[in-house]
Amino acid sequence: MEYAVEIRNLTKDYEIGFWRKKRVRALDDLSLNVRSGQIFGFLGGNGAGKTTTIKTLMRLQFPTAGSASILGEDISNVKMHGRVGYCPENPYFYDYLTAREVMDYFGQLFGYDRPTREQKTKELLAKVGLNEKDWKKQLRKYSKGMLQRVGLAQSLINDPEIVFLDEPMSGLDPVGRRQIRELIAGLRANGVTVFMSTHILSDIEALCDEVAILRGGKLTAAGDLNELLAASEGAGSFEISVDGVSAEAIREDIEFIAGAQITAKPQGAGIMVLDEADIEAVLAVTRRAGGRLTSIEPVKQSLEDLFVRDIDPADPGIK
Repeated sequence: MEYAVEIRNLTKDYEIGFWRKKRVRALDDLSLNVRSGQIFGFLGGNGAGKTTTIKTLMRLQFPTAGSASILGEDISNVKMHGRVGYCPENPYFYDYLTAREVMDYFGQLFGYDRPTREQKTKELLAKVGLNEKDWKKQLRKYSKGMLQRVGLAQSLINDPEIVFLDEPMSGLDPVGRRQIRELIAGLRANGVTVFMSTHILSDIEALCDEVAILRGGKLTAAGDLNELLAASEGAGSFEISVDGVSAEAIREDIEFIAGAQITAKPQGAGIMVLDEADIEAVLAVTRRAGGRLTSIEPVKQSLEDLFVRDIDPADPGIK
């Protein structure tokens, strides 16, 4: 199966207000495909429509228009959801249950016998990094990060073919984030598709094969992460650092090079050029002025640069 998720012209409107209700569009004609066996990053500012999309795919709410399928089946197919794992942004469980009891409950929903439920509970709670001494504590005594670990564990109890994770690193400390990153990478290695929404861009860069960025419910960018970064503004340029010469001494000659920008540095200057062919011209200007080269670095655009460029924080919306 080439695509694990197919979204076609998905639209979701909400009614807000009391006496004079008005409709607000949270998702606007969203079309998106997610390939099988990859980790897919779903990005957007607050209110961009990420959680609305995931809840719609999980049939926790219904679309105003459009359709979607998971694992080749329409999202209305209840049987198909037995092959899916889901961890919401804020997992909620009955406070007086323990982690072991929660896992046992979900195991019963999927029809596992007691020995299988016990084995899966031990394996998964250990895998998400929950200390064994806490397995028998009531969940009302758990921190947000501990609840997040239980939520991740329950999303995997049915050995899903695809997992939807909404802010999976929420509330986790640095050690916990590393454990969960390794867990998610391990899912991909085992052929599981991961659809992940998160605000932690470093996790997206470390884990994801492809990404999509939403803005105001609309898709603004989607595709292979490396290709998107390579095609973004500034990619392909170079930063040249020189010593022994001031920026003012060479500014006039540098500005003759199309697109070149120069900035002063304590011991010299930094010059950015848009084309590798311009590097020799910069070096020639520097040598004539008595300066020397210290470094040449390709300018790599970060996911944050791409994200900030495509997201306007002033955009209204509903999460």
